[in-house]
Amino acid sequence: MVGRNPGEPHRTATSLELFFDLCFVVAVAQASTSLHGALAEGDYAGGALRFALVFFTIWWAWMNFTWFASAYDPDDVAYRLTVLVQITGSLVLAAGVRRAFEDGDLQIITLGYVVLRTTLAALWLRAALSDPARRRTTLRFATGVMSCQLGWVGLLFVPDPVRLPGIVVMIVAEVSVPVWAQSAGMTPWHPRHIAERYELFTLIVLGECVAAATVAVRGAFDRHHGTGSLYALAAGGLLVAYAMWWLYFTRPAHTLLATTHQAHRRRFSWAYGHYLIFASATAEGAGLAAYADHVTHRAEASSIAAGAAVTVPAAVFLITVWVVHLRPHQRSLAERIPFPLAAVGVLMAAWSPAPALVAGVLLAGLVGWVTMPRR
Repeated sequence: MVGRNPGEPHRTATSLELFFDLCFVVAVAQASTSLHGALAEGDYAGGALRFALVFFTIWWAWMNFTWFASAYDPDDVAYRLTVLVQITGSLVLAAGVRRAFEDGDLQIITLGYVVLRTTLAALWLRAALSDPARRRTTLRFATGVMSCQLGWVGLLFVPDPVRLPGIVVMIVAEVSVPVWAQSAGMTPWHPRHIAERYELFTLIVLGECVAAATVAVRGAFDRHHGTGSLYALAAGGLLVAYAMWWLYFTRPAHTLLATTHQAHRRRFSWAYGHYLIFASATAEGAGLAAYADHVTHRAEASSIAAGAAVTVPAAVFLITVWVVHLRPHQRSLAERIPFPLAAVGVLMAAWSPAPALVAGVLLAGLVGWVTMPRR
């Protein structure tokens, strides 16, 4: 398992990586469904916090393997079997999402994490044996991964009042491991391969957004046989999803990750910023579903709170995509100012009678501005 060539031509995602991503859809769907349930009950702040914490575990497990595979995937039998064990861990994690979300029961989700992280540490140790030039880096990764895993297991035995601060400490420790490990030397990740992997996962979460909204709106139409508010929600939800896709794929990501000194400094903000991109896209589907419940009087939320469930995730997605993905390409204030203005407009749409439709029209207008030819 020697390092791959970061300049390797025609490097693309493998079928095993695609299989890995598709199995993570189960966990993403569980997180979206749980958030929808919390929003339907009016638990906006608590539901958002639990969703943010649970989604972190899903995203972090996916991201860690993605960057490892970009650097060290040998595609041999031992590697394939290890990845299949990781997929099993992701399914166990998915099975524990609802219990972690609703009851704070971390046992199953931690068990899935143990399977995922132990096998990842084993891969880092294998890389350490095969790649002497980067042994310090790979050993740091293995040590950091296992140390954090012990911390997550330890959280199962602490009193409930201590658990939330403990989770915050563990999140800080987790995101610090790659920074600490790669300060000893870079792993040979492939810019185009990483960009493609992130693009594919973006498509997955956008697909989950559309699926969650479609199921909710279809159920609402079945119960009420169509109202103006439901038609506006359906049209607005589609516009929002289409605009989110268009804005994300406006610029190729690999141009920001080219192997230059500036790109190496940018990689962490780009990689970590995608947590908000993935989480907000997933939350958008839950928000659209919650607004469908509000329209059909199945939820006891105010119209502004229900509208915010739609507009806040859309605004977070827009701002994060702009900051980490598009703004580095923009040179003038005229190119930059429409994005924060559009985000403010999307947030204000929560006070309108049709928040999804207004947000969709604003985002569609931004797409039109982005694609307009410049002289």
